[in-house]
Amino acid sequence: MSTKTEAPDLLHGNLFKQIIVFALPLAISSILQQLFNSIDVAVVGKFATSRDQAAVGCNGALINLFLNLFIGVSVGANVVIANYIGQEKYDKVKDAVHTAIFIALISGVLLIVVGFILARPVLTLMGTPEDTLDLGVLYFRIYFVGMPAIMIYNFGAAILRSTGDTKRPMYCLILAGVINAVLNMILVIVFHMGVEGVGIATVFSNIVSASIILYILCHHKDEMIHLNLSKIKMTRPELKKMLQIGIPSGIQGMIFSLSNVFVQSAINGFGSDAVAGSAIGLYCELFMYFTVTAFNQAVITFISQNFGAKNYDRCKKIYYVGMACSMGITFVMSMCFVFGRGIFASLYTSDPNVAYYAGLRILYIDTLYVILSSYEISSSALRALGYSMTPAVFMIVGICGVRLTWIYTVFQKVKSFEVLLSVYPISWAITGIVVVTTYIIISRRVYSRQD
Repeated sequence: MSTKTEAPDLLHGNLFKQIIVFALPLAISSILQQLFNSIDVAVVGKFATSRDQAAVGCNGALINLFLNLFIGVSVGANVVIANYIGQEKYDKVKDAVHTAIFIALISGVLLIVVGFILARPVLTLMGTPEDTLDLGVLYFRIYFVGMPAIMIYNFGAAILRSTGDTKRPMYCLILAGVINAVLNMILVIVFHMGVEGVGIATVFSNIVSASIILYILCHHKDEMIHLNLSKIKMTRPELKKMLQIGIPSGIQGMIFSLSNVFVQSAINGFGSDAVAGSAIGLYCELFMYFTVTAFNQAVITFISQNFGAKNYDRCKKIYYVGMACSMGITFVMSMCFVFGRGIFASLYTSDPNVAYYAGLRILYIDTLYVILSSYEISSSALRALGYSMTPAVFMIVGICGVRLTWIYTVFQKVKSFEVLLSVYPISWAITGIVVVTTYIIISRRVYSRQD
């Protein structure tokens, strides 16, 4: 059997260089995808109406709420496969690969059904403005048609990342992003399709990225992660391990998104201009979030492989190098957005009211965005060590508990857009202190026990 002929060596070498080389393609691909996706908002803002722009923007938190459970399970797949590679259990890797794709297919179909049933009642419950509701429901349902493709891409990319391969998933997203951007402009500007055009372009681009990732896996030279479509099935031991790590991560993501749904509901109360402006600010934040996520993936993959190979000293260094890289790059990006917020807002809208709300969101949230790395990197390191539920509980309490408490106490007394946005850095700081402290305590215990 061929083993790791294409996989980079994550067990030896200069950590700083290796983590940067691993994370940058992930960050670049996600940022480029976000850049292309942000054309959705820019195109409808410039060539349709602010209602169309708000309809696309108000769906972000809700879509993530449904996606995050299954994206969390893909994190579990990444950890399990990387750990098996570190232990050189290549037959187990093959079982895990086929189980991961099985989960992707089933979850994608399930999400189509859930999305169509719950689109209107949930958007209504969120207090979506009446003039935006029908368009929001339409976009939501079109988007969810592409869920099987989204799941296949995410699980397939997790499989490749577990071996250290982040470049080919990047190429998939770049191509899909270009297609999405071109179709957006054709369908919205030329055919005047508005929200429908944006949704259709997104679905088609997701199908392209999923198809490419499947082709890569089906033609991979390493037998351990080579995908045979006729052998896709669930292997119970691998499924159990993926769920043990992935479900807490997914639930954390869902609850995290649920708190954002409550925040979005509060934003909806300020009207369509605030919804559209907040969506613009959110798109700027996502550039930084994807950078943090890239280093999350680096930390979880590197520690998983090295922990499986019993390289414990290297595991300790991975955490600190990953944290330093994530914080440093995120800080530089955040300052660019804060000082250039007027320019960034003008790229997405010509409406001064929408631009005003976008600028407020960028100022209040992006200024302290660097704090996000503290709990995100620490959570990934804990999951790589097999502790998935612990960071999930602390993040649910720290992020969601603080935000909901703030909305129903402080915000009820002072109902301003600025007061509402202030809950983000406050919740990050509280959660960061708790999760970093937890990582230090647990990691010392784990490594001392191994020694």
